[in-house]
Amino acid sequence: MPSRATSPIAETIERISSPDRSGDALDIRVVTSLDGFMALQADWDDLFERAATPQQVFQRHIFLRCWARHYLDAKTQLSILTGRIDGRLVTVWPLMRRRKLGVDVLSFMGAPVAQFGDVLVEADGDRHALLEAGWSAVTSLGADVFEARRVRADAALCGSVIASSARLPGDVEAPFASLPRRVTADGPGIGYSARERSNYRRRLRRLREHGDITFAEPGSGPAAEAAVASAIAIKKNWLIENAILSPTVMDSRFQAFFEDLAGDPDAGLHASAITCDGRPIGVDLSFDCKGHTFGHVLATDPGYEREGLGRLLIHRTFAAAAHRGNTIFDLLAPAESYKMQHADGLVAIRDYAFAFSWRGRLMRDLTMARLQPMAKAWAKRLPASLVQKLVMRRL
Repeated sequence: MPSRATSPIAETIERISSPDRSGDALDIRVVTSLDGFMALQADWDDLFERAATPQQVFQRHIFLRCWARHYLDAKTQLSILTGRIDGRLVTVWPLMRRRKLGVDVLSFMGAPVAQFGDVLVEADGDRHALLEAGWSAVTSLGADVFEARRVRADAALCGSVIASSARLPGDVEAPFASLPRRVTADGPGIGYSARERSNYRRRLRRLREHGDITFAEPGSGPAAEAAVASAIAIKKNWLIENAILSPTVMDSRFQAFFEDLAGDPDAGLHASAITCDGRPIGVDLSFDCKGHTFGHVLATDPGYEREGLGRLLIHRTFAAAAHRGNTIFDLLAPAESYKMQHADGLVAIRDYAFAFSWRGRLMRDLTMARLQPMAKAWAKRLPASLVQKLVMRRL
């Protein structure tokens, strides 16, 4: 494990009395081992079932344990805060810590595959007190800075400790679609113009000129794992064709992570595929959670762009999600133009950084607030030929 700042707590934080619960004591502990995280599964799942909102899908234990199998390395230490009252788990802060440039950094588990960061907290009258107690424990962990990326405006974390002064530049928005408005039994719904509904049928006819077009929704297991492999291969090809840098997708762990989830029927991962003469040409990978669907990977063969394959795939994915009983489809950030053509609303997504030392303030103010945004802007201006060379090197 990397060296890190000395923490006033090694494995256990002192018991904290909740101000809103007479006679009840909130016992907060920090879990630093993988075995300890795995042992939390039953209690974690129970808390998620009774208290989590749909957008906390990326804080599910099954999602994070798959993440741990593929992304947790020797340079990363778990620092999961758990809060219990009378032995019952009532809050979880799924955190990890790494040493970056000599700075001890706390962040959410799940990066880079988790799209939203948040904490789990029981949704009763003591919610605010539980959040405040959890935050007090975070500040006691001895880290230099807490980097809270991709926090939604409706996150549990925004209900208490988030301060506007901690915001980092680069706000984005996540568009979402109301499936009852977007889906009917025979195609796009009333959320689309008459012209768009007509174009759907025209695009489908043009696509069928290329061969036998079929729509599939493979379940978990080998068929779903094959759909994941196809989706990632198509996505990589699309990135190369469009000269877009995406280290996350190009990393072999990305495909291994999704194949792992695809093999587990409890993961909530669903694939929607369009095939031409048996060959996948468009695949969507989405997660269902409590009546909402979250579209994570949308991959279309660049050779079918003129036929409107991307729009056809979104329509079919919406229909499949609605058929499974979902009412909202979250298209995730950023709010790109192709997503906005299907959107009925937006949710703000922001990054935050909370400094606990002079080292943390330096990293927040210089690296996170200035250098990282500059590097992202610079990367977008690279010549297409250079980007393609960089992408090919990662294959």
